[in-house]
Amino acid sequence: MAGTDEEAVAAADDALYVLTAVLLTPAQFPSVLGDDYPEACAALGLTPLADGYGLVLGQDGDGARWTVVIDDVSLVAVAIASWDCGMEYELSPDERAVVTALPGWPLAVAVAAPGVPAPHDPPPEGADRPPLCPPDTTVWGPAQRRLGADEIALQWAAWREQINDAEFAVPGESAPEEQAAPAEPAAPSPAAESGPKAGHRGIRRVLAEVRSYVDSPPPLGRVRSSFAPGDARTLRADGPGWSMVARTDDIAFVLLDDEPGEVLPVGRGPELPGLLEALDKMAVRPM
Repeated sequence: MAGTDEEAVAAADDALYVLTAVLLTPAQFPSVLGDDYPEACAALGLTPLADGYGLVLGQDGDGARWTVVIDDVSLVAVAIASWDCGMEYELSPDERAVVTALPGWPLAVAVAAPGVPAPHDPPPEGADRPPLCPPDTTVWGPAQRRLGADEIALQWAAWREQINDAEFAVPGESAPEEQAAPAEPAAPSPAAESGPKAGHRGIRRVLAEVRSYVDSPPPLGRVRSSFAPGDARTLRADGPGWSMVARTDDIAFVLLDDEPGEVLPVGRGPELPGLLEALDKMAVRPM
C-alpha cells in the first residue's frame, strides 16, 4: 500500500459512504492540485502511473473524510459519466483495486452522507500523513488561477462573447504595452475595455514558454486537449505562474499569478493558429 498502512485502508473501506469521485490521469486531473499530472499526484503522495487513478471521496460510519485511491480508472469514469447524465450508479470498487486510503479530502465537497456525523478529519492515530485538505482559493494564487482557467474552458461561449476582437493582443504584431484594468481577485474577468496589446510582457512570456513545449515536451499533463464543438479542440496549457485556455479554431485566454483576477485575451494573428495546431498534436487526450 502506498501513502498509508493497511489498517487505514480497511477503516476507510469499511462502510464508506461515497459522495463523489474524480479522475487523476494525465489527461484529466483536478487542476487545482497542480500545473501537471506529476505535480497533482505529488500533492497526494502518489506515484504518477501511466494509466492514472480514480479518487473516491466519502465518509466512514463515524463521518470521517476519506479519499480512497483505486487503479480501476474505467470504473470511476463510468460512474462519473452516469452521474453526469442524472443516472444512479453505485460505485463500489473491488478491494483488489484499492491502492491506498488517504485521510481527508483534497477537494471541496459540498454534500455530506446522511445519517452519519458531519464531515471531519479522521483521528490522527495510525496515520502517517496529515489529512488532505483543499488548496486555499480565497486569495489569488496558483490554485485559483487554475480554477479560473477551468471555468473559462467550461463556459467558453460566455467568455468569448464579452471580447472585442479589435482590442486584444495579436501574436506577431508589435504594439505599445498597455496594462489591463484591475479586477477583484475572487472573480476573474476579461480585460475588455483596455485590453493588453501584443507588447504585454506577461503574454510574451507565456507564448515563449508555450512554444518551448513544442520543441521540449513538458511534464505530462501540462498540455491537454479535449472536445469542443465542430471540428475544434479545447486546449489547456499550464506553466509556472500561468494558465492558457484556447480553441484551435479561435483565440486564447491567459491568466497570470502576478495579475490577480485578470483574464488576458490573445488574438489569432499570423502565429497563434500554427502554435495551437502544434500543441494539439502533442497534447494528451482523454481515453
